[in-house]
Amino acid sequence: MASFSKRDSTAALDAVRWPLRLTRLGMVAEELVRSFWPLLSVILLALALLMFGVQDVVPLEVLWVGTVTTVLAAIAAVVYGFMRFRLPSRDAALARLDATMAGRPLRALLDTQTIGAEDRASTAVWRAHQARMAERARSAEPVPADLRISDRDPYALRYVAVVAFAMALLFGSVWRVGSMGELAGGQGGLASGPVWEGWAESPRYTGRPTIYLNDIDTGTLSVPVGSLITLRLYGEVGALSLSETVSGRSEMPPATDPAQDFVVLQDGTISIDGPGGRSWQVAIIPDLPPEIAVLEDPTAAALGEMTLPFAAKDDYGVEAGEARFTLDLASVDRRHGLTIDPEARPDLIVPLPMPIAGNRSEFEENLIEDFSKHPWANLPVEVRLTALDGAEQQVETAPRGIVLPGRRFFDPLAAAVIEQRRDLLWSRGNGQRIGQVLRTVSYLPDDVFRNEVDVLRLRKLIRQVEIYTSYGMSDDQQQALAEDLWDLALILEEGDLADAAERMRRAQERLNEAIKNGASDEEIAELMRELRRATEDYLEQLSRQAQREQQENGQQPQQGDQNSMQMTQDDLQRMMDRIQELMEQGRMAEAQQALQELQQMMENMRVTQGQQGQGGQSPGQQAMEGLAETLREQQGLSDQAFRDLQEQFNPGAQAGESQGNEGRNGGQGRGESHEGQQGQGQQGEGQGGGQDQAQGDQNGQGGLDEGSIADRQRALRDELNRQQRNLPGEGSAEGDAARDALDRAGRAMDGAEQALRENDLPGAIDDQAQAMEALREGMRALGEMMAQEQRNQQPGQGAQDSNQRADSRDPLGRDSGNSGVDGDDSPLALNDDAYGRARELLDEIRRRSGEVTRPEEERDYLNRLLDRF
Repeated sequence: MASFSKRDSTAALDAVRWPLRLTRLGMVAEELVRSFWPLLSVILLALALLMFGVQDVVPLEVLWVGTVTTVLAAIAAVVYGFMRFRLPSRDAALARLDATMAGRPLRALLDTQTIGAEDRASTAVWRAHQARMAERARSAEPVPADLRISDRDPYALRYVAVVAFAMALLFGSVWRVGSMGELAGGQGGLASGPVWEGWAESPRYTGRPTIYLNDIDTGTLSVPVGSLITLRLYGEVGALSLSETVSGRSEMPPATDPAQDFVVLQDGTISIDGPGGRSWQVAIIPDLPPEIAVLEDPTAAALGEMTLPFAAKDDYGVEAGEARFTLDLASVDRRHGLTIDPEARPDLIVPLPMPIAGNRSEFEENLIEDFSKHPWANLPVEVRLTALDGAEQQVETAPRGIVLPGRRFFDPLAAAVIEQRRDLLWSRGNGQRIGQVLRTVSYLPDDVFRNEVDVLRLRKLIRQVEIYTSYGMSDDQQQALAEDLWDLALILEEGDLADAAERMRRAQERLNEAIKNGASDEEIAELMRELRRATEDYLEQLSRQAQREQQENGQQPQQGDQNSMQMTQDDLQRMMDRIQELMEQGRMAEAQQALQELQQMMENMRVTQGQQGQGGQSPGQQAMEGLAETLREQQGLSDQAFRDLQEQFNPGAQAGESQGNEGRNGGQGRGESHEGQQGQGQQGEGQGGGQDQAQGDQNGQGGLDEGSIADRQRALRDELNRQQRNLPGEGSAEGDAARDALDRAGRAMDGAEQALRENDLPGAIDDQAQAMEALREGMRALGEMMAQEQRNQQPGQGAQDSNQRADSRDPLGRDSGNSGVDGDDSPLALNDDAYGRARELLDEIRRRSGEVTRPEEERDYLNRLLDRF
């Protein structure tokens, strides 16, 4: 190894000259930051305030105080910095750089040998050590500066200044800093002289922004009529004065008044006289009155719901509107009960629906209301539409003569009852005549009534009419009688819904009467849909009856008679489609004949007795029927929760409707209890009252045993658990899918029960909807599993199962059981008017959400339903 000399040591130190300089420079930066960070924070914070324009909005006194405070803080920060600052020496930088390398090579190169310098061996070892240190020193790197000052700024005040400066760079303006120079140069003297400020605030309904008049140069100023002008005059009183001709005020305040407020009503000028004053030529933007018009005559749905289309527009948007219906007495056919003068009644006024979202400047909407129960239903009226804008300008359309739509009754007896109800509401002076007409109608009850209960109800109403007429009929008695007559007419029109065969015959008779009486297309379409539903219910009842008889008697499937006629459901569907097509084409005579042929065919149809399989229903079919029943019960609970929610939002508003509907639906829930109380109240009013009493007590007891809706939800959840345990198809993909769906349904039911117990009805309804959707998914998966099992049947069973299915068909060629596979008799099948009913429901939700008289909570809930569906 070559000997290491002192020259070599110096050369090694020269190699670290730049790393040493950079390290020393970093140490200087550390000292500057640690010493002068307060000064830097003060400067950044002051610049941020100036860039935000604080000096332009604060009073001059506050500005001077802030300036002096900032200067003093800067001086204190400079003194603090110089007291703390120490310039790092070269030795300190060398020591920091040397400390970053192993063995401190720089210190070793500067050292000299003091012991053993005369010993050659010792000298050789020393030189070898220096040579290694020199080689290590050549790899030296600059030491980065440590700019952390958290020990000197424990509250992180420096970050406040940095963030403020960054925000000023983004949202402020550097040019605003120059305004301080203007103030310092003497222009700030205006702040103590006369100055003014002004604003032009447009009416809120216009949606236009407020105008800052100081930013508007002299010229033309366009503002909407009704804008508020606000002016403030500062400085010496009298230095500035105002003159204007836009408000039309008869009494003008002093022109030098420092606070001036007025409304722009006409074109004119606004002038501020004095130093810095301005003048504007004001041109008002007129607010045109709204426009509204009826697009066409109203249409009526089959059940009497009216749809009146209208259009409205306004330059700034229509705020509200209403429809006013007035009886057109001159156009009324004054015959029978309408001969005498009517009782005075106020005009029928309903609010017009407005768009929930979007622009109201121009729109078209439909007024959807049901006036079937109103005394003027199906009578001539005049309708006027009124629109109101934000400026409270109101416009009304010319009267338009229409017939107020209402429900029409096609059963002759029901139509007669409704006519007498109309006469009763027309005038209480018709009481004696109404009693005579109703007694005439019910003279031979066996010829016109289907059951004795309806006869007793009518006779009871006749006695009440006669008694009230004799002793004077009050308003409440008149309304109660009208409501009872309406309920009786509905029963006579719709018949006994519990009997499928009677319902089908009633639907056929009503359709036949509608064809004879020239009903509208909407009414015929609704009656045709009712006939389809009634026919499907009747055929399903036939199929179930045949299956029950086979299971009870243990009979084997019987081969159909070769001479018996068996028609498929497609054939029946084609016949009803043909009837509807003939009616749409106006060929009513042919349609009536085809309807009679269909009626005769259904009455002569023979039920083919059969049995599905050797052992009755399969486990899959039993599970399908059980889930279908669970789904129906869950739907009933959801309907009850919705009715309770309506009652909670608007107490009493749904009482009459709920009682009528629940009584006709078999007396469930609270409707049953009410029916029982009503029956008790009628005790002792004759034979009719006695029968009503017995029926009401029976129904009322059923309602009381129901328990709370939360308990019924809990019981339904337990029933679902039992069905899950007995669900077939374990291990198959379809069976697992069905079980997963039922698990989701169970969790949703648990959530619904908890929400019901906490009186959270909206949350309970949402959970119940999720439970019903999961039940439907489970039933679909179960149906797919059963179909897969049929396709995968073992060899040798195909012919036998095929014979069983052929022999256990109902008269329409359908399987007699709920297999979950056949689309036409599955619980999941939808009838032909399902989508139409969905649209009707959506229209009803829209109508109710537009009624401003309903509570805001209810309308918010209805709007959430519209957003969801």
